[in-house]
Amino acid sequence: MTHPAISPGNVAVITGAADGIGLAAAHRFAARGLTVILSDRDADKLLAARDAVGGNAVAIATDVSDRSAANALAAQVAEEIGPVSVLMNNAGTGRGGNALANPEGWDRVIGTNLMGVIYGVQAFAPAMVASSAPGLIINTGSKQGITQPPGDTAYNVSKSGVKSLTEGLAHTLREETKGRVSAHLLIPGFTYTGMMKAHFAEKPAAAWTPDEVVDVMMDGVARGDFYLWCIDNETTREVDNARILWNATDITENRPALSRWHADYKDDFAQWMAKI
Repeated sequence: MTHPAISPGNVAVITGAADGIGLAAAHRFAARGLTVILSDRDADKLLAARDAVGGNAVAIATDVSDRSAANALAAQVAEEIGPVSVLMNNAGTGRGGNALANPEGWDRVIGTNLMGVIYGVQAFAPAMVASSAPGLIINTGSKQGITQPPGDTAYNVSKSGVKSLTEGLAHTLREETKGRVSAHLLIPGFTYTGMMKAHFAEKPAAAWTPDEVVDVMMDGVARGDFYLWCIDNETTREVDNARILWNATDITENRPALSRWHADYKDDFAQWMAKI
C-alpha cells in the first residue's frame, strides 16, 4: 500500500531536487509513474538531475527563499503541467553560525530552510485543499531541529521552525480535509548529501545514503506516520529517543539550556544514556 497521492499520472514537485535527498525522491516518484517537477537554485545541476531522472521529469530553476519565485513556480506548474498531488519542500542549506555570528549566513539559512518551506506550503497547499483529490506534503526537517546540538544554531533554528510549521500544517489539513491531504515531517540523520560533500570527499561509514532516507520516507508515508524518523549507521533509534527525552527534561527538571553539553551535567547525562 502507499499514499493515494503517489499514483501514476499525478504530479510531484520537489525543491532542492538537484542533489541528495531531493534527487533520490525524484527518482522514486518518477519510478512510480508520476510527472516530477524538479526545482533548485542551481540551474546547471538541475538540468543534469532532470536528465538523470528521465521520463516526464521537468526542471524549473527557483530560489525558494523568494516568495514571489515560489508563487511563480506554483503558477507555472498549474498552467503548464496540471494540479499538484505531491509537494516535497526539501531545499536546504547550512553554515549559518552560532547565535552571535554571521548575520548574512543566518539570512541565507533561515531564508532557504524555513521561509522556503513556508512559501512552498502557502504557494501550493491551498489548491491541494480546494481540490477533491488526495494530496501529500512532505517537509524536510532534521534531527538537529529536535536534539539541538551546539554549533550551527541558525540551522537548528530553521529546522525547529520546519518541525513546528509541519505539525501545525498537519493539524490544519486534518481539520479541513479530513485526511485527504496529509502533511509529514521527514527527519534525516547523518546523510551524505551535497552539503556533506563539502566536508567529506567520500561517504563516511556512519552516514546513510539519500536512497536510504527515501526508503524510510516512502515506508512511513505508506503507514500514515507523521514523523518520518531516520537513523544512520552509528546511532540507533533507542539512542535518539534517549537524547530527545533528556532534552525534554531540561525543561521539566529546570536544568540549564542544552545541559547534555554542559560540563556540570556530563556525568548525569552519561548515567541517563547508560540506562538504554
